[in-house]
Formats: sequence, C-alpha cells, structure tokens
Amino acid sequence: MSAIDDAPRHVIAVFRNSWVYPARAATLALEDERRRYTYAELHDAVGRSAGWLRAVGVREGDRIAIAMDRSADLAICILGAMAAGACPCPLEPKLGAEEAQRRTRVAGLQWVLADAANSAEGSASGIPQEHRLAFEPDPQVPPYWTQQLSPESDGFLLFTSGSSGKPKGVLQNHRGMLANTLGVIRHTGLGPADRLLHIMPLHHTNGVNNQLLAPLAAGSSVALASRFRAEHMPELMARYRPTIVTGVPTMFARMLPLDFPRESLASLRMLRCGSAPITEELHRRIEEKFGLPLVVSYGLSEATCTSTMNPPARRKVGSVGTPLEGQSVFLRSADGKPVSRPDTDGEICIGGATLVTGYLIDGSDGVPDSPGQTLRTGDLGRFDSEGYLFITGRLKDVIIRGGENLSPNLIEEAIAAVPGVAACCVVGKAHADLGEVPVAVVVRQQGAQGLKLDRETIQRAVGSSLSRIHQPAETYFVESLPENATGKIDRKKVRENVANLVAST
Repeated sequence: MSAIDDAPRHVIAVFRNSWVYPARAATLALEDERRRYTYAELHDAVGRSAGWLRAVGVREGDRIAIAMDRSADLAICILGAMAAGACPCPLEPKLGAEEAQRRTRVAGLQWVLADAANSAEGSASGIPQEHRLAFEPDPQVPPYWTQQLSPESDGFLLFTSGSSGKPKGVLQNHRGMLANTLGVIRHTGLGPADRLLHIMPLHHTNGVNNQLLAPLAAGSSVALASRFRAEHMPELMARYRPTIVTGVPTMFARMLPLDFPRESLASLRMLRCGSAPITEELHRRIEEKFGLPLVVSYGLSEATCTSTMNPPARRKVGSVGTPLEGQSVFLRSADGKPVSRPDTDGEICIGGATLVTGYLIDGSDGVPDSPGQTLRTGDLGRFDSEGYLFITGRLKDVIIRGGENLSPNLIEEAIAAVPGVAACCVVGKAHADLGEVPVAVVVRQQGAQGLKLDRETIQRAVGSSLSRIHQPAETYFVESLPENATGKIDRKKVRENVANLVAST
C-alpha cells in the first residue's frame, strides 16, 4: 500500500514516507543540467534544506520569499520550506525592488532566501537583515520533516500575473494542494513510468502543483530544463525522452516550425496544455505536428491549480475536459441560479477542497481575504451532454457592441483558422455610436510571405462563420503579442496598444 492510499493529510507526508520506500528510493526523481537526484537523495536534500531553515529560526507558518535562478536547487528549497512547515513564495526572475517591497508588505513575508545570482537585499527590502538568508547548498545539518502541518496550514504563496492590475497574492493551503495532486494523478494515470520535461515557471501554480508535487507524489521523474526557449526543445526532447510535456499555447506554437527527430518523440504519451486559452486551429496543428493527443486543462491559482482536464484517451478538441475527482465545478446564470441544462452558458464556479485560503492585496497586512465557499471565476462556459466543459468567453472581456454581447474567443477562433495566422487577440475599442467594437491584432506566421493575409482576408474569414456584428472594425498586424510572465497573452496590454495606435492616427 502506498502513502497516497494511506490518506495522508498533506503532500509533505507523502514525500516524507514514500520517497524512502525500497522500490522507489533508488529510482530517478529530479534532475537538471548539473545534477541528478534519486528519491533517496532528494529525501535527504529536502530534509537537510528544511533542517537548515529550522536551524536559522524559520518556524511553522512563516512566509519565506525565495529569489533563486531556475534549478533543482530552487525546487529543493521550495520543498524544503514546506518540509520545515513554512510557506514558500518563489519570486519571478528580475523582479524590481519596488514590486518586491510591495509584495513583502502585502503578503507579510518574514524571510528571504536568495542564491548568489539574486541579492537578498534587493529581493525583499522590507525584511529584517537577520532574516535575509544566503542559499547554502547541501547544508550539513540533520534532516527535518515537520509533523505539525494540518490540511489548513499555509502551503504555497504565489502572485497572480497582474494582467488586470497589480499582482495579487494567492495563499494556497495543504488541503487544496493535496486534493489537486491526487486529482491530477488519478485523471492522467501519472505513475513511476512517467518522465516529465519541466519547462514552466517555478513561481507559477502549474509549475509547482502539477509539475513538481504531482509527479513526485506519483513516483515519476522530473527533468527540470532551463528557462524555456523554443529552439532548445528538440535537443531537450532528445536528451530526456519525456513521456509528458506541459506548456502554454504560446510555447507549443513556437515549437511548430522546428524539426524534432522522430526518436526524440518516441517516449511521449501525451502533451498537456493549460494556463491560457487555445484555439481549435492551434490545437489541431499541434496534434498533427507531434502525432499524439494534446490534453487541455482549465484551472485558476485561486482553486490551487487544475479543476478540469481532458481524459488523455478521450480528449475533445475545443473542450477543457471533465472535472477532476474531488472537485466541484458548476455553472450559474446571471441571476445566480444553477445552470443544469447541457449546452447552456453560465459563469463557471468552483467549490470544494481546492479553494485557497484567500487573497493578499494592498492594505491586507498579510491577512488573507477568503473567497468563501464558492469561487466565481469570471469565465463563461457550457457543459455538453457528456460532462465536458467548453469555455465560451470571459465576463470582463465581453465586447458590448450596440447592446449585443460579443465573445472575443469566437472571433479569435475564426481568425486563427486563416492560413498564415500565427496568433491573434481580439479586444474592444471605444466607439461613439455603438459603445464598443471589436478590433483584431494579428501575428503572421514565419515563412507565410506567399500567402495573402490582409484586413480583407480576416474580414472574409470572420464573415463566413459569424454574424456581421462580429466583424473587426480594424485589423492590426504586429510582430508579436505582449505576454505576461507565464506566457499568456496580456489582453490589458493589447488594449493599451490598440488605444495608442488609434490615438496616433
């Protein structure tokens, strides 16, 4: 019987117990470009990291910022902070001192741990000098694994991407992290035979909860690559021969023009895509390129990570899948009533064990603002008759043209199907008569010079599948679309860019 079957109260208990099982201890757990760790070695490294943090004064419930370059050391420090009973908060690379200081104040960060490439001074200037720690590899202290964690204990602290304002702190607890871990393992069949190539940020919920905690709880191995660069992927695939690669749509889109040796893809059983919407056109192109299913999922940091995912053997293109075991995902109408009929739109709501402790925002003084029993996502969707969820739009992104609600996603789907389109984003632009009209911002594919791709082409494509009111009032062609730190298209920035283009004409 495994530690997972023994109903642990948190993921740290799974790691503490299962990593030293004879059947697992000698197998590969984690590696980067510099070092490989078996499960027994990882157990020792995480325990010693926790022991060192305890020795310098870190205690259960302390919130600790981690400013380190992407590496196995960073992963071990995140896990070590959890094993010490603390709550880690990894900071994204090159975070400015002003924003770091704001986060220290907002989140009530008490410690900062930095490696040689990142100054503890600049990473969290509001933290006392004696609580600014220099990373110490392989500390020679007795290992420590806390016995004091409860399901409600703070487990992980991260900040949202900030696409709609200043980044907010999201405080995740061990109850939600364990529920997410078990849900992902059971939905995907993740196990000891799997090898995950990790290319997502380690300050992001997907990069930690789905791609570190879940595989390490399942006995899989994790190959931690350096910061994502599409041109490095063929070599990384050939070196690590993964069974699973997870990314955001932008990452996969950038891999499409590259050549991958057939043998480098031989071990793959699925690609996973999440953290941002993907068009059906791009979905099909990715599957055609790699010759295997692309499993699309949906979730929010505020619900720990993943709430729905396509079953790998029964995925539906265009859908974000079915709810994970232990998750409550449902729809509500505009008047707050439950939506139970298939193929009927409503706001996606989430409840249950994965809901986070709360938000940390300016003025909160480190005290989380609870989301309550139900998380209103602000996303619109519909379930089909088989229980698969389809995202149909976002409440705040809806373009209201002359009283008609237009979904940018529908227009983007039509534009993405046009040959030569690499990416697109549709946003609203102010209009004196109609209030708002849709505007398309389009990136051409590399090597598509022979294709005629202009405003008229885009209009014909939209007109052939949608009504007249969906026609973009303007179409702008750009070299690239702005992205946030996790690779999502930054719609707020696109709106600002469109407003600037309009003002300059």
